[in-house]
Formats: sequence, structure tokens, C-alpha cells
Amino acid sequence: MQRHLITPRAHWQEQAKEYGFNFHTMYGEPYWDETRYYAFTLQQIEQDLEDPTEELHQMCLEVVDEVVRNENLLRRFAIPEEHWDLVASSWRLKEPSLYGRMDLAYDGKGPAKFLEYNADTPTSLYESAFFQWLWLEDRLKDGTLQPGSDQFNGIQEAMIARFAELKGQWPPTPLHFASCEESVEDRGTVQYLEDCAAEAGLETRYTAIEQIGLGDMDQFVDPEGNDIRACFKLYPWEFMLREEFAQYVPKANVRWLEPAWKSILSNKAILPVLWHNHKGHPNLLPAYFPDFLDTCTESKLVKKPIYSREGANIEILEQGKVVESSGGAYGEEGVIYQGYTQLPRFGDGDKPDHALIGSWVVGDSAAGISVREDHSRITQDLSRFVPHIILPE
Repeated sequence: MQRHLITPRAHWQEQAKEYGFNFHTMYGEPYWDETRYYAFTLQQIEQDLEDPTEELHQMCLEVVDEVVRNENLLRRFAIPEEHWDLVASSWRLKEPSLYGRMDLAYDGKGPAKFLEYNADTPTSLYESAFFQWLWLEDRLKDGTLQPGSDQFNGIQEAMIARFAELKGQWPPTPLHFASCEESVEDRGTVQYLEDCAAEAGLETRYTAIEQIGLGDMDQFVDPEGNDIRACFKLYPWEFMLREEFAQYVPKANVRWLEPAWKSILSNKAILPVLWHNHKGHPNLLPAYFPDFLDTCTESKLVKKPIYSREGANIEILEQGKVVESSGGAYGEEGVIYQGYTQLPRFGDGDKPDHALIGSWVVGDSAAGISVREDHSRITQDLSRFVPHIILPE
């Protein structure tokens, strides 16, 4: 795993505008960063990232099956008791899922370490699946990259194929897509997913999540009054299950993407259960619920709220003292503690860049990776996205 510094393409901003990449810069800070790229060998991709991702995914699904049968664990995961049946039935009915992204710490030398699973509402999809592929094609054409350079990126093809599979299972109705009104990044992610669904032959409609209403028969409707029978929502289950309209979810007869059981798969409480079930696994870090901290022997820990997103409310602890932290609004729902592992560092000076691997899962298969960088050891929503290649053999 190497990092190379290069001159950006002269036309990349025009290309971003042409293809609707409207969040390449956020709050005046660069989000897309092609002043550098990461290079991996094929062996690193296949053996150290792809294979472990699929194994970890199956291990996580086993935990879902365990949690839906165990009231104590459902409480640990802070699933509201009135929705236990909803979550459990979505699992028993094998309601299909679409995609997710695992965050991994990997330096190209030792086993990748599993940090968490963004299995409900992962963003950075468009830039992973589409825009970094455009970058690769241009850099091959202009000779910046060696002929034969590739990219671990079959995300778009896998996504279209997955939508095509779901089309046969879906009711004969449009597939609605919903995201929060004010988030440009969320809207870009959902627009990309809509395009993939349309490519697979599905009829699609978009509505802001705030504009979904309730019809006469307690059925969710879009702003035009059309019934919503199938919906992808880039909106987390932990929010949905705590809002007033959650009482209508079980009887509204909507096929949700992602299904309700993803509220378990995306929950950081899965990490201590994984460690308990597979203690010593090379891709896992020790992880504990707070009342099991007396069994912990690690001097460095990371405290994580079980629902936090985009690096919010994370604390890095050394000998029990906070040495680095991030702000946010999470934590009341409960926390877990995970053994600390150092993200690989690149660059000189007082502010090295820390690199995080995002490993994408579509259906049940690993489909590609992304790389995020930050001067902080805590990767957050504005951490820079950096493209990658597979070196020619």
C-alpha cells in the first residue's frame, strides 16, 4: 500500500459539474482530493480486503440472527421495545438488503482491522462507484498511470445487478427514493442510486423524507398523494423508530431498503458481540460493553456511541484519559469500547494524513473500496476522499 502525490487533472471540476458531483467541496474545504492516490497490489486487494470483508459480513449476519432472538441483546442495541417484532420479522422474512460499507484500518502489511459497519445509510457511494472510476480512465489515457493499472471497483455493476434481482421480488409499483431535504451529499447519493435502479429497469420516484405523509388508510404517501409501497430511504432506522410516525411503520405495508434488521447490522453494539463470538480473530479488535471493561487489558481504547455517524462523539483514550475527541449529538443511547489501532500515516510534519479504507458490500459480496484521509485520527464527514488503483502485475 503506497501513496503517490500527483498533479490533479486540469478539467476535473468541469467534469464534476457535468456529472452532478456537487459536493466535491464542502463548507469551503476540499472533499474530493486527487492531488494523490493510493496503490495496492492485487494480492493485497484479494486476500487482505476482499476476502475478509465477505467473511466479516457473514459473521455480522450471524450476530443479527442472535440478537433478534435475545431480549437482553435487543436492549443492549437500544432497539425500542415496541419495535422488536418489526425488526425480528424483517429478519425472519429475509427482507433483502442493498448495500453497506465496512470501515477498515489497513496498512498493507498486517490483517485489516474491522472498525465498524455502515450498513444502513452509507454515503461516499457516488464518488466510490463512479467518479473515482472516471479519474482512473483519464489518468490511464494521459499516461499518469502505468498501462494495466486497475481499480477494485465493481460497485456500479454490482448495484445495477442487485436492483435487477430486487425487481423480481418487488411489488409492481414505483420504487421511491427519499433523503433529507437540506443535504446535498445525501441527495447526490440517492440520485446515483436512482440512476442504478433505472438502469436495472425499475420505475423510480424521489421525495424528500420530510415530505412523506400519511394517507387515509395509514399508508405512507408522497407529496402527490401516491401510495409508497417500496422505498429506499437514506435515513437511519434509529431515527425512524423514535419518531411519531414509527407507530405506522408495521402496518403501512412498505418494502423498505434498507430493511429494519439493518438497525442491528449498522449498530456499533455488534462489535463486542463479534469479539465475544470470535475472540482473537485476525480482523477483529477487542471490544467491550461498559460493564465488561474490567476484563479489558488494552491501555488504548476508542469510546464509540452505538449510533454515532460520520465520526461523531468519538473519544480516543490512553490509560483512561481522553487524548483526542470529536463533537456531536450522540451518546445517550449507549456506548461501546473498542481496542485502538493506528491508522496508517502518510506525509511529514506535525499533521500527517491518516488513511481509512471503506470496503463496499453489495448484497452479500465485496464490490470495491474507497480511501478517506484526515489529519485527525478520527475520520469524519469532511475527511477527504482519495482515489486508488491496483498496480499492474
